[in-house]
Amino acid sequence: MNEQTAVNNYFQEELDLKNAEINAKAQEEFDAFVEKLQAVGVNVVVINDDETADTPDSIFPNNWVSFHGNGDVAKYPMFAENRRKERRDDVFIRLEEDGFAIENIIDYTSAEHEGVFLEGTGSIILDRENRKAYCALSARADEELFIEFCEDFEYSPVIFTAYQNVKGKRLPIYHTNVMMCVAETFAVICLDSIDDKKERKSVVKQLKQDGKEIVSITEAQMHQFAGNMLQVRGENEQRYLIMSETAYKSLTPNQIKTIEKHCPILYSSLNTIEILGGGSARCMMAEVFLPKK
Repeated sequence: MNEQTAVNNYFQEELDLKNAEINAKAQEEFDAFVEKLQAVGVNVVVINDDETADTPDSIFPNNWVSFHGNGDVAKYPMFAENRRKERRDDVFIRLEEDGFAIENIIDYTSAEHEGVFLEGTGSIILDRENRKAYCALSARADEELFIEFCEDFEYSPVIFTAYQNVKGKRLPIYHTNVMMCVAETFAVICLDSIDDKKERKSVVKQLKQDGKEIVSITEAQMHQFAGNMLQVRGENEQRYLIMSETAYKSLTPNQIKTIEKHCPILYSSLNTIEILGGGSARCMMAEVFLPKK
């Protein structure tokens, strides 16, 4: 468990296990997850951790980097100091060795000196096709920097604040991607977490404008990581919606039916990672949209 992120990630909890046991369980969950993705033809690039760095959250790479179809790469400023060590340029070398082309690296990390943060596709949900970027503002998602990102990458910003109940208080949710997932033809979203009615209406309008069917989840389902999903591409261009077993089990038969109209669901057990890391399936994948050389 990363103590530095626990201050505003209310999804994290302690587990009464020794570190060695925790690591073994997390490793098992990670490997099984990778195997399930590969079994349906998803191209998975696994990067091994740097043993010398103290990076408990390196299992969530989507917060420090995003990859784009024009060959651009963005590097992001991180809230927790020990997460900044996760940024590794050797990852880019590895991707280039795998045949991907990187044209430019846009680096926002200097914002950390000002105490300003924007944690990649944790903070930003990208609808790449419709060039819209959704962002729930929080200590880890600065509005001005988000707008700067949207200008640089040519996205229309959709800004709101999402909240959760913490000890009787409504506090901002740390990452947009725990309450919202945008797929090609549908979106899974916890609308109940957007307390401002105008903001909620605006988000719904933007999604409907782009023909997305909205699958609305409850706050209780969100706490089971039902918003933390990602649509990926497998064999023969087949799309899959990826989530954890916890998230899947929290869904109603109707919600599952609605999602499966659009694409099959693939889920894997990630209990240890979810409880201690406070992130789930989507957080574990930094999707690569780079062009092939």
